[in-house]
Amino acid sequence: MSKPIIAIVGRPNVGKSTLFNKLIGERRAIVEDTPGVTRDRIYGETEWRGRQMVVIDTGGIEPKTDDIILSQMKVQAQIAIEDADVIIFLCDVRTGLTAADRDIAVMLQRSGKPIIPAINKCDSTGSLPYEYYEFYELGFDQDPVAVSSIHGTGTGDLLDACVEKLRDWEDGDPADAGIRVAVIGKPNAGKSSLINRFLGENRMIVSDIAGTTRDAVDTRLVSEYGTFTFIDTAGIRRSSRIGDQVEKYSVLRAHMAVERADVCLLLIDASVGITEQDEKIAGIAHEAGKATIIVVNKWDTVEKDNGTVKAFTDRIRTSLAYMPYAPIVFVSVKTGQRVDNLYDLIKSVYEQANRRINTGALNDVLGEAMMRVQPPTDKGRRLKIYYMTQSSVAPPTFVLFCNDAELFHFSYQRYIENCLRTAYGFAGTPIVLVIKQRGEDPDIQVRRPGKEGNNE
Repeated sequence: MSKPIIAIVGRPNVGKSTLFNKLIGERRAIVEDTPGVTRDRIYGETEWRGRQMVVIDTGGIEPKTDDIILSQMKVQAQIAIEDADVIIFLCDVRTGLTAADRDIAVMLQRSGKPIIPAINKCDSTGSLPYEYYEFYELGFDQDPVAVSSIHGTGTGDLLDACVEKLRDWEDGDPADAGIRVAVIGKPNAGKSSLINRFLGENRMIVSDIAGTTRDAVDTRLVSEYGTFTFIDTAGIRRSSRIGDQVEKYSVLRAHMAVERADVCLLLIDASVGITEQDEKIAGIAHEAGKATIIVVNKWDTVEKDNGTVKAFTDRIRTSLAYMPYAPIVFVSVKTGQRVDNLYDLIKSVYEQANRRINTGALNDVLGEAMMRVQPPTDKGRRLKIYYMTQSSVAPPTFVLFCNDAELFHFSYQRYIENCLRTAYGFAGTPIVLVIKQRGEDPDIQVRRPGKEGNNE
């Protein structure tokens, strides 16, 4: 299940970055009193009432401006609006309702997205300032939510409103969308051509010119293999090679396409081989916790002998040592060679990413693992693991309760992960381990998917 996206938009200097930092619980966005500090979108995650959400901080919108930077900020904010499932429209009670606020409100209403007006800098306790009530004039269905991004007051009410709006999002997020598949890779790797091959028609614009696909495009396919929604993305280039702003925003959209996807198809150009940029793109999917299939395209252009497949596979495994779980498929989109094999593989890795194991079975695996390899010790104190349970899926996430989280060395976590994979497979998906110390209330130590090395 993809995570819903909450975008924070508004005029410059109304407190969007401060609110963003407060919602995600960390200082990630730069906060300064100078308008226009946040120029690019920043992403973070939050959880409220059991609902995980992606939050986007955007640059301020100046509806009418000739300033180049402000115009670019408006463009990237519009992209965030298009990507978002719920929009927080942040205004400043100290400034009061402005003409720019009215213009932005009209733009947001035209988007058709659920809008939550939030009135920031309501810092004093007691009655709300008179200026707060001016914002009812904007005509949104949702009552304005008074917040103080500095003090954090009202943010609970704001998140409550987001969760309430997301119930409508769930209703409008039909199951008939099927499995969401993001096709990612460098420019000209064959992403749009692959989707055209799936569709059996030229629904996407296909060109040999790198950068043809600007936006993330969703295309639903109902076939004998099942229902899929393919997300075609702009090719991800090195940052130093991104010359124009439009393409820069396309790269940002590609990141969000990964976030919205259930499964990622990483296309590698066989005629070029795996590159450093391929490694970085793979890392985007891996760190997002997405089930991933490595698709080596243009295999028809490679001269082969009996050792070609193994040699290419070894190079990929070496370069992408942090994701040994991802299956590798060699295809030719041009000829259709082995493309149909991807359908069953997509369904398989999706099922693995959403697989649940009951606690009893997990602890049987844990017990056997500890008998084979004793937990580590430090200065005479031995790690004791009491039990393990699965807390969530996509990616499969397991919580292990122990006596001392500091004793749970990464190497032993990796060993436990490998035991889980041996017992239950989880092919195609990263695994997340959460280490929690019993009997205390320490910070939870989470091993998110990382690039520490081969997990085999």
